[in-house]
Amino acid sequence: MSPQSTARDRRRWARYLVDERAEARVYRELAQRRDGEEREILTALADAEGRHEAHWLELLGGEPARLPAPSFSSRMLGWMARRFGSIFVLALAQNVEGRSPYADDPDATARMAADERVHREVVRGLAARGRRQLSGTFRAAVFGANDGLVSNLALVMGIGATGVASQFVLFSGIAGLLAGALSMGAGEFVSVRSQREMLDATEPSDYADAVLPDLDLDANELALVYRTRGMPEAEAEARARRVLEAARSAEAAPATGPVAVGAGHEVVGSALGAAGSSFLFFASGAIIPVLPWIFGLSGLVAVVVALVLVGAALLATGAMVGLLSGAPPLRRGLRQLAIGFGAAAVTYLLGLLFDVSVG
Repeated sequence: MSPQSTARDRRRWARYLVDERAEARVYRELAQRRDGEEREILTALADAEGRHEAHWLELLGGEPARLPAPSFSSRMLGWMARRFGSIFVLALAQNVEGRSPYADDPDATARMAADERVHREVVRGLAARGRRQLSGTFRAAVFGANDGLVSNLALVMGIGATGVASQFVLFSGIAGLLAGALSMGAGEFVSVRSQREMLDATEPSDYADAVLPDLDLDANELALVYRTRGMPEAEAEARARRVLEAARSAEAAPATGPVAVGAGHEVVGSALGAAGSSFLFFASGAIIPVLPWIFGLSGLVAVVVALVLVGAALLATGAMVGLLSGAPPLRRGLRQLAIGFGAAAVTYLLGLLFDVSVG
């Protein structure tokens, strides 16, 4: 322990110590769920946090009799590491590593500050792998549910502000749910179906296979086919000559199948499946603003309950979007909340302007 250290210094070192231990534990728990290279990377991160832990122990002169509780972010990471997939934990860990105070702390070494900066990039890389592997259906669920939340909240707020009977607000909300969900489903069906048809039209076919033996080996137009698929001229000429020689000698089947160019087409799912999932995701969000009226509430009470329910859902979906994009989840949640409530406020004010209260 440094003789010049103060009680405040020791409290700060103890805080760093427990946070390093908590972060190392998170990385080890994640490593246990992975294998191969990712397990090795996560274990190496945990070992690095262990070296930082040893530094603070040395400054403290050994294990303190009492230690503070880990920070909220460290506890949250540990809780999520035990219960959720690594993509969410790594996204949060990326932000935690980026907020390391070591660069401005005179008691942390330059190597430790450099470690933390590098750790952020390592965790970013691991999180990026997870984001790429994350199902597109999950992303569609988050965005579809958010669309349903915002659009139907704005609808029922606008209708409710006009002073009409609660049954009319309920009917409008259900109609908005069905209209929006059907529109989303139909749009997704057309989009995926059109994409599949477009990709099918671009796939190589065996249309010309039967006439290959009749082509001139020297004036080889088959090479043009391969060049349109991205092959360099010399490689296309050589490939076409081999194919024609094989076709004429019947030693092998004509190889006019797909030529590997770039990364290939992205896999496109079923149009019906995409339409059904879009319908359900939108409806799952759009039903929330209508719940107060479904359960018989009316007037200001129904409006307040709808705002509370939708607010909580907007915070949750915004936080998920933040996690998926590597941004601070709370900031994204608050932004989503502001957007949703802003849209509802606009329609509510319009409803007040067009007050058509029915007796």
